[in-house]
Amino acid sequence: MSLTRHFLTDLDLSPAEQSKVLDLAAAMKADKYGFAPYAGPQTVAVFFDKTSTRTRVSFHAGIAELGGSPLIINSTDSQLGHKETIADSAQVLARMVSTIVWRTYAQSGLEEMAANSAVPVINALSDDYHPCQLLADLLTVREHKGKTAGLTMVYLGDSANNMANSYLLAGVTAGMHVRIAGPEGYLPSAEIIAAAQIRAEETGGSVVITTDAAQALQDADVVVTDTWVSMGQEDEKAARQKLFVDYAVDAEAMKLAKDDAIVLHCLPAYRGYEISAEVLDGPQSVVFDEAENRVHAQKAIMTWLMVASGLAHDPRVEL
Repeated sequence: MSLTRHFLTDLDLSPAEQSKVLDLAAAMKADKYGFAPYAGPQTVAVFFDKTSTRTRVSFHAGIAELGGSPLIINSTDSQLGHKETIADSAQVLARMVSTIVWRTYAQSGLEEMAANSAVPVINALSDDYHPCQLLADLLTVREHKGKTAGLTMVYLGDSANNMANSYLLAGVTAGMHVRIAGPEGYLPSAEIIAAAQIRAEETGGSVVITTDAAQALQDADVVVTDTWVSMGQEDEKAARQKLFVDYAVDAEAMKLAKDDAIVLHCLPAYRGYEISAEVLDGPQSVVFDEAENRVHAQKAIMTWLMVASGLAHDPRVEL
């Protein structure tokens, strides 16, 4: 019996596995309806404790394109984590659906779900990680740069959040030199940095954590940012804008990167704050390719997990 595979953090895929998932995503992008691990149609439960546009639409579209039926459930519409324990919910859901996708707050909830589920559980965003976004981002880098290994990727801004964690971990898994720049007190935890360094030693990537945005940007191949004001931080907007102003991705910042550097942003973006309109809408921006690639990357990870867990079979899927 196959061990059920889950995707809760970026490190749940080995470097070789991550590369195979990205290969699969590229194949699925080229053959939109050519893979059907959820034929039946089988149902995929997609839970949302947080609001969403790209995650909601991309999972719904991707599940349908894989021959499945997406069941989108808002937190107010279910008993999950309220009147029923996560462990009990996991055991019930695994008897009814083929995969569980959850966009939530605490990473511990996802871990409890996975520990009690006989079907794959996918982190569609938590307070600590956003691994599905990173698969889409790495696919986008591959498309525009031809590779990931050896490239320098720089993340600027709030570097103590889920996006910075995932850029660090997924980036070094892909063999990239990852530089994270943010103000003191807003940098990745020692635990995340240590995990990234261990993975970097395996892949030839590297980790740099700094408060110096200009230093980080030197000769960058990929420049990344994220909103300075995440969900639940609206009351801190003015203070955060002042705190992160030196980490904005604008025309002056881009002069420090390579001339052919590309710009990523997971969206939604706030023009004039973490990124200028000139950059976001300019020729170096690939953010809308990045957004589209959420569909293809998530189709790939869902399919790969189903095959790796022995719940689907497709000889084209390499494990």
